[in-house]
Amino acid sequence: MSRAPRNSQLPARVTESSRMNLMTPQGKDRLTFGKLNSAKTMSATTERKISFFGKRSSGAGGSRSSLFGAFSTMEKIKDPRPLHDKTFVQQCIKNLCEFLNDSGFPGSVTVKSLQSPSTKEFLKIFCFIYNQLDPNFQEPTSKIEEEIPRLLKELGYPFPLSKSSMYSVGAPHTWPQVLGSLIWMIDSVQVMKSVKGQDLLYPDFSDGDFETEDGIQFNKLFMEYTSRCYEEFMQGADTFERQDAIFLPKLKELFNVDENHLACLAEKAQVLVREVENLEKTTQMDRLLEERSKKNILQADLQKFQNYRASLETFRASLESKNKALCDELAGTGLRLEAVKQENERLQHILENQKLSPADIERINHERRELQQTISDLTKSLEEAEGQKWKEEINLAKAKESVESVLADYHSLARKLKLIPSSAENACGQDFEIKFTPESAFSQMNNYKIQIEIPLKTMISQMEEETSKQLHHKLSLEEAVDQMNSVLLDKEAEIKQLNQQLQKMSEQVEQDTEEMKRKEESWALEVQSLEDRKSALEKKMMEDMEKVSEELKAAQQQYHFVVQEKTEERRRVVSNLNVILEMVTNYLSKMEHTLAKHKEQVDRDHQECVADESVQKLSEMFQSARDLFD
Repeated sequence: MSRAPRNSQLPARVTESSRMNLMTPQGKDRLTFGKLNSAKTMSATTERKISFFGKRSSGAGGSRSSLFGAFSTMEKIKDPRPLHDKTFVQQCIKNLCEFLNDSGFPGSVTVKSLQSPSTKEFLKIFCFIYNQLDPNFQEPTSKIEEEIPRLLKELGYPFPLSKSSMYSVGAPHTWPQVLGSLIWMIDSVQVMKSVKGQDLLYPDFSDGDFETEDGIQFNKLFMEYTSRCYEEFMQGADTFERQDAIFLPKLKELFNVDENHLACLAEKAQVLVREVENLEKTTQMDRLLEERSKKNILQADLQKFQNYRASLETFRASLESKNKALCDELAGTGLRLEAVKQENERLQHILENQKLSPADIERINHERRELQQTISDLTKSLEEAEGQKWKEEINLAKAKESVESVLADYHSLARKLKLIPSSAENACGQDFEIKFTPESAFSQMNNYKIQIEIPLKTMISQMEEETSKQLHHKLSLEEAVDQMNSVLLDKEAEIKQLNQQLQKMSEQVEQDTEEMKRKEESWALEVQSLEDRKSALEKKMMEDMEKVSEELKAAQQQYHFVVQEKTEERRRVVSNLNVILEMVTNYLSKMEHTLAKHKEQVDRDHQECVADESVQKLSEMFQSARDLFD
């Protein structure tokens, strides 16, 4: 299944203006003999011999004008090199000597021998360097004072050399200029060795990576993959799984891809995705509200604790006052009991030592009964006081246990809040621990108020400030989320617009494909026209050659009495004509071969350009440029 060739969307490599600049120039001082003046005949043909891939470089690295006749006159340019500086001249001589020795010059060359070489040595060096540029070069046999400047001019040497300088090459006033021309030829040789002609005409990505202005890397592997996919595409395939399977391991090997690292990155990506999902879910339960509720609970607990502590202090004060009153009453009762005992002993002593009458006995018994009644009353009062004391001690023990329980809750809550010990995270170096001792409770109360209550209030105010900051941060994050959502909507709109542009560009690609097909047909017609012109040119040259031969014979018969110098000049002219005809024939054969190679290369370039992924980008650039011009 064959498909129509697709036209490349690359811009035309040769414009109409460059066509005129790329034609082979015709010399103005061409040697003519008889009717052999084919300048007009050749100009029409050379106008058609245009490269589609830029100006053709000569084998020597310069820009040759023509293979047919003399070269166009060149404007004299002053040499900017300091050729009259002895240091620079010595450096050039050293470079020339090193180049000749490294290149295998057939002969011994030293820096001393190059200070003032003879014409023969210079000619040998010149021919050796020129052979590096053109392997088909042959050493001139006559009039080297004219041939060497002409050859340098053909190479494109920008500074003229006079004929007189060739007669005395080693002279101090001429050797620096001649040495400068040799150094220029050496530079041309080095440039030609570093750059391949095929790479200049048809650059590819054969070795190493090639990065475009857009940052896209191309290499030999990518070009091989693209060409194979295009071959399958031209055979009717729409998917390239097999080529992808072959290309992917090579691509991973090229860029040193670590599979384990990729798997690790994939796992990290999944973890991050899960974290994002969890964060999206937790956004519904505002963490700030949770912190606020915790803060409110803690504040309520703190208020309850403070109220309970105040009530305990009041209750403890009342118990202490009651205990003090009971102690005073008990002390008074004890004193009275002691006084009663002393009085009883005194009376018992009196009773034992005195003689009593029945009336006294009766009175004493009566007093004893009264005293016993008083003792029983006091005993009851004492028992009641001791019972009341026992009850108060029990209540005090219960109050102490309650206080210790509250302190334990306080310490537990303080540990949860990381307030104790003093080295805890939120303690800030303060000691929030309460050490309760009933004996020193009242004396430590004020100290604990200063030590605990004031820092706690400070921490509460700091917590409120931190909560306010977190609220502002949350609001800023919400604004950032809103902005990102708006940017996301804009990007989605841009993507939709780009998809529409892509569809339009696909239609434009189809149109350009048809246009490229028509251009290929026109190129085929142009190649056929060039072949016809070549045949006509060969026929014309043969006719001109026959005419020249006839005119030469007639001229020889007519001018047989001319001096030997004229005869020698005529012989040289005939020899030059034969060389020109041979060069024309070689040029035509080379041109035919070059056109065939160019046609094959155009087909390959067309296939590569159509399969290249950068076609779309270039198409977009071309479309935008055309829209701007429109």
